Order: sequence, then structure tokens, then C-alpha cells
Amino acid sequence: MTYTLKRSKRKTVALYVCDGCVEVRAPLLMSKHSIDEFVASKEKWIKKHLAKSQQQLQNRENFKLNYGDKIQILNESLVITENNEWSSSSPLGHENEIFMKSGMTPEQIKNECIDLCKTIATGHLMFRTEEIAKKMSVTPNSVRINNAKSRWGSCSADKNISYSWRLIMADEEAVDYVIVHELAHIIEMNHSPRFWTIVGSVIPNYKDCKKRLKELQIKLSNENW
Repeated sequence: MTYTLKRSKRKTVALYVCDGCVEVRAPLLMSKHSIDEFVASKEKWIKKHLAKSQQQLQNRENFKLNYGDKIQILNESLVITENNEWSSSSPLGHENEIFMKSGMTPEQIKNECIDLCKTIATGHLMFRTEEIAKKMSVTPNSVRINNAKSRWGSCSADKNISYSWRLIMADEEAVDYVIVHELAHIIEMNHSPRFWTIVGSVIPNYKDCKKRLKELQIKLSNENW
């Protein structure tokens, strides 16, 4: 089986399947023969995850945004509408529309949607963080929007909070859950029972929010946002 080998000062060997490829990370002194034996022993697992990864790649290639399609921003389903009154500074139309000028390619439409999401995310996430922080009696040092794909949000030991702009594509309750989650880390920098008690006191059904966010993350990954 073909794979990419990366050696480092690690103590164990590990397998990763991503973007239709297999990567093996192994200790510096582990023999190639031992690595091959390890890979062979995991053949069933590799084939299963490789097929899943290759399907995801295919989904990404097939996904296109065109006029008439919809994207979700917070609790609104917005229709991409061809309209030459479009303006990059004010692309939102009436009745849940996003205006796009005529003749745009699917890639251009998607890029405009991403820019819109980033703009809305910056305003909404910072505003909601300030509002919820007051209720929780905490104060973050800073709030930033980033391009993270694998994490909705993070909070550093210095109380700096970051959110992925992609979070704005979740429903409002799920967005608030992520905000509460990161603000709770200012009080408890862990995921102890006390931490979850804090989260639950603000978002009682946080487990449902986590489930919806996991489903959304899979969807966005399949569509290569």
C-alpha cells in the first residue's frame, strides 16, 4: 500500500488519512520493515477511511454555488440572486436575498459569499461575546476572527478569544454555545465537570448544540468552505 512516511522524535507510530492520501508518522529509529508490517496490519481500517476521504474529495469537487442556490447564515436561509444592483459594500437584498452581479462564475460567487460571512461574523460574534460576557461576569482580553477549519473557537491562557468565521453559518443558539464555551474557559481553563456546569447554566441544551455543530462541520468540509 502506498503511503507517505514522516519521521520525528515521537515514540509511537500513527496513521492519518486525509485528502485521499495515507500518511504514516513514525519514530526516527523504527525500521522500514516494522512500519510496513504496521501498515499491513491496519489495511482494513485504511481502506475504510481512504474510501471516505476520497468520497469527501469528490464531494468538494462537485460542489458549486450558482444563482438561485441558498446559503445559511445564522437562522436565515439566503438566496443568491442575480441582480446588477449588487454592491460589494452592501450585497444583502430584500426578503433574504444576496445580490450578485450577472456573469459571475461559481468560484466568484462562493468567494463573495465568504467575504459576506466574514463581515457578518466580525460584527455579530464580537457583539454577542460582549453581551454574553456581561451576563457571565467575565472579560476577555481580546476577540478575533480567524480562518480556522477544525475549531469553531478557542481561548488562550491570556484570555484571548478567537472564532472561525465559519461559525456564522451555524444557527444562533449554536453560535451562542460556542461563545459561552470560550468565555467559560476564562473561569475554568479545562473541560472539568465544573466547566460544563458553567456552560450548562447559560446554555442548558448545549449537547444538542454540539451535535448540530458536528453535523455542520461535516457539511462545510464536504463543500470545501
